[in-house]
Order: sequence, then C-alpha cells, then structure tokens
Amino acid sequence: MSHHSRCNIDHIRARALLLRQVRTFFDERGFLEVQPPCLSRDCIVDPYINPLTVSTKQLALAEPDLPECYYLQTSPELAMKRMLAAGAPSIYSIGPVFRAGERGPMHNVEFSMLEWYDVGADIHSGINTTGTLACEVLRTARFDITTYRDAFSAALGIDPITEPLPRLQSKTADIDASLAKDIAKDRDAMLDVLFTHHVQPNLGREVPVIVRNYPLTQAALARQAADDELCAARFEMFFKGIELANGYDELLDADELLQRTLINNQRRIACGETPLPIDNSLVEAMRRGLPASTGVALGFDRLLMLHTKSHSIDKVVPLTIEIA
Repeated sequence: MSHHSRCNIDHIRARALLLRQVRTFFDERGFLEVQPPCLSRDCIVDPYINPLTVSTKQLALAEPDLPECYYLQTSPELAMKRMLAAGAPSIYSIGPVFRAGERGPMHNVEFSMLEWYDVGADIHSGINTTGTLACEVLRTARFDITTYRDAFSAALGIDPITEPLPRLQSKTADIDASLAKDIAKDRDAMLDVLFTHHVQPNLGREVPVIVRNYPLTQAALARQAADDELCAARFEMFFKGIELANGYDELLDADELLQRTLINNQRRIACGETPLPIDNSLVEAMRRGLPASTGVALGFDRLLMLHTKSHSIDKVVPLTIEIA
C-alpha cells in the first residue's frame, strides 16, 4: 500500500473526544448546535478565499429561476446569520467547509470549522469565551491579549496604521523585492506579508494569544472598535505561531456590508479572480435585523493538531483530499 493511499487513524479517538469536549463547552453555556447547509446559492465575498462551485445543472432540479451555480461554503457564516436574523438564540456549528486551492501542512481543501455566535455578547466576552476554550483544550493556565498595533510594535518597532508606505515597502522588499514592487501601493497587502513573516511566528509561544483591533481596512464583517476609531472590533487567536480563530463584534449595517463587499470584489478582480454575487441573502437578513452578537470561526483540525502536538493536519484528518 502506498503512503498516499494510507488512511491515518492515529488520532481518531482524540478527534472524537475533542468533538465531545467542544460540544459540552458550548452546550453548558446555553448555545444550541445547528447544521448549516454546505451547498448554497450565496457565499461570503473575500478577496483571497475562493469557493468551489457546482453547476445548477448537476443538481437536476426542475425549479425555475435557480442561479447558474451553487457554492460549497467557505464558512457557515451566511446561513448562521440568517438563522440569527430569523430569531435564533446563541448557536454553534461544527462541520465541513471548502476552500479552493488550499493544501499544505496547515490546509486541506475540505476541513472542519467550529463557528459560534453569542447573541448579546461584545468583543470582550467574545475574546474571553475564545481564550477560555483554548485554555481548556490546550491545557494552558491562561491566555494573553495584545493589539495588532502593539504586536507590530513589539516585532518591528512600527505602527502599522501610520507608518509611511515607502518604509513599509522597504521592509517588505527585505522579504521579497519583486512582491514589494507589485504591492507597493497596497498597505494591507504589505502588512499581511510583514505580519506573516515577522509577527505571527512569535505569537503564542507559551500560551494562546489573542490579537485584537485589526486595522479598519481589514475589518471583514466586524464593526468599528469602540476604543480605537482607526481599528475594527476584530480579533484573531494564535498558538505556537499558528492562527486558530478569527472573531468579530459583528457588523449590523447592511449598507456598510454592501460597500465592503464591493471593495472585496474589486480586490478579487485586481488579483485576477472572478467577482462573486454581492446582493446576497446576508444583506436581506441584515435589512430584516441582525441581533448584536460576537461571532468566532475556529479551525477544528488545527485545534486538534495542537492538542495532539502534531506538526501537520495530515496527521489529524483521517482522509485528506488526495486519498478521500
């Protein structure tokens, strides 16, 4: 039997136990587990994440007025927010999501995502829930919190939001000169490169660390931070230099969502990607009224990888895309 055809079941028991532990964590806090659809007519518009598409013809449905294609979901976010707008209480899901072109030690095209929405929570309680879960699973005594600005200052001695573009380009060129030339006018693209190379590797060496207050230009679906008008109420959690979770104090303004989605599509086109539908079911749900909540998406396979002290998600996913 070849290496590529071998099923890796070393951690199958650990996966089952961790699934039970995570469910218990949220059940005890009054959340309800939901099962969002994997296939939907809409998808989240992200400049750098590509959904897999399924032609509607393949669904062999007789209904009229169906879209040309459906999307395998990159996140359960759209469906879960539609549930919240319809009156659901705090909810969580653990299920498969799909992202095209993502394969490596930390990636598989299909992976398991834990996502939850805490109705009525703010960013502080969202951070606390995320950090508490990490401490329980990873068996650490505490978690730390820093800001995006402080993390950059500690690693590079700069303020990422006010640093002049030529100085950011110079630091980016030290990593990759041709890339720096291509993205010289794009502050966020340069910050991503600098964060990946200089900031992230040192995050969470001893205990999980949560980085909050990302630049407003990297807000995604988070609202503006209450304590820094140049930043968004968005946070990410890291452990051993690995990104584990991404959370928001959720944006509630449908017009702002449309504006951000248009910008994301412009970035997709600039990167040579296809634009995605923008006036989607999430916009409709927001217009009906989305309750204030904190939402967090956490990579379950990465959490299991760190829990079992593995070095690749191939060790904790029994059947990767090559052999599935």
